[in-house]
Amino acid sequence: MMLRNSAKFFALSLLFSGAQATETDTTLNAYAAGYVANFTCSATFNGGKSTQQIGEDELTGIYPLIADRVSGLTAEINKDDRWVRVAYDDGKRERLSVWRKRLGCVDLPVGASEADIDKVVRPFSDDTVAKADDGTPWQQRNGVNKASGNEQLDAVIQQAFTRHYGAGARTSAILIATPDKIIAEHYKDDFTPETAQRTWSVAKSIGASVIGAAVKQNLVEVDQKAQLANWSHPLDPRQHITLANLLHMASGLDSNRAGNRTDRVYMGGGLVSDTATETALEVAPGSRWKYANNDTMLALRVLREAIGDEQRYLKFPYQSLLNKIGMQHTFLETDWHSDFILSSQVWTTSRDLARLGVLHLQNGEWQGEQILPRNWLAYISKPAPAQPAENSPGYGAQWWLYNERFPELPDDTIAARGNRGQFLLVIPSEQLVIVRRGYDLAGQSGFNEHDFTRDIIKALN
Repeated sequence: MMLRNSAKFFALSLLFSGAQATETDTTLNAYAAGYVANFTCSATFNGGKSTQQIGEDELTGIYPLIADRVSGLTAEINKDDRWVRVAYDDGKRERLSVWRKRLGCVDLPVGASEADIDKVVRPFSDDTVAKADDGTPWQQRNGVNKASGNEQLDAVIQQAFTRHYGAGARTSAILIATPDKIIAEHYKDDFTPETAQRTWSVAKSIGASVIGAAVKQNLVEVDQKAQLANWSHPLDPRQHITLANLLHMASGLDSNRAGNRTDRVYMGGGLVSDTATETALEVAPGSRWKYANNDTMLALRVLREAIGDEQRYLKFPYQSLLNKIGMQHTFLETDWHSDFILSSQVWTTSRDLARLGVLHLQNGEWQGEQILPRNWLAYISKPAPAQPAENSPGYGAQWWLYNERFPELPDDTIAARGNRGQFLLVIPSEQLVIVRRGYDLAGQSGFNEHDFTRDIIKALN
């Protein structure tokens, strides 16, 4: 009971953290229109979802900040040129979101119009087409929505599609795999293995994997100073922030009361480069753990400045990680200045997330190629110097740790966790990957991944 209550408390605090909106009505209307434009664009062109599905899944149970405003907006979808427009403030203003191959949708800033669409950078050619998911690398696959042959396991999975693991839980997918076999793979009625869904903060762990690939290629080092151009003045104390500080959620930067709320970037068409890089220090780098989207975005900004070329940077995650392990249905979205929003804005499938998990089970090796440093799993699994409160999982490098704090799970369990019940759990001692996707309702107790994982392990053993 204590674990369930703690998990519930942590999930709610992570989502809301008592944040109070101070924006004007005009700004909030722009946020709501941006939210509808982005989710309609991404769900349509990344996920292949219908207007009805988008309304039922993407635009319900969302942020209370904008929920009421979203309900009165209508999206215009241009399927030929692949963009979405949402008018707001009685039609006087509009927000636009534009789809690009492999990169998904980019939200244009407030004030942009249809005339600006051609200015969007498109680094991938027209012949860049995602391949059909053939189920590799798994040598065995149990079959989509089929019984596993383990009655206890099947019962646990069936419970996952009810409210058993949380009153606000709405499960869209479950996938359980080892490096060799997909043990079970289940989807809600309108989903397939190729249906991409937003990861929310699971993206942070994907971002850490991109950083890992860059470390393997000697482009960056985790202990290096961030060396961002915005922080280069000799009097600027932010020049002491390291890449490791950012990966550990320990930058010390002011991220307001709720570090997980970066609405201007997520919904307002703002830039990483003029929001995340502009905040001041509150405490010394490394001295405090605080969950902050900006720390993740800044870690990727470090990589961008190290690479130095916009086109090369945009292609790097695909050429160095995603394409190599078959994550063909994954879209890493950016702001309109080509900075990845890898704190949240990724669309991917359950199979692609499972592939990332298998890569970590194999210590960064894939079909004979070392993609991540061999010690990367150990690095991301090591508790950061500053830790969250005892009533939550621990924290490594952009991954959550279910270590000795949670005796019902193996101590080496790590997890990527995201809003609305997105979970990727990697358990090296069990050689097991567990993926759960969902559309959990804001303000209600979400899916309890701890209890679900515990029950899965019991059933398998």
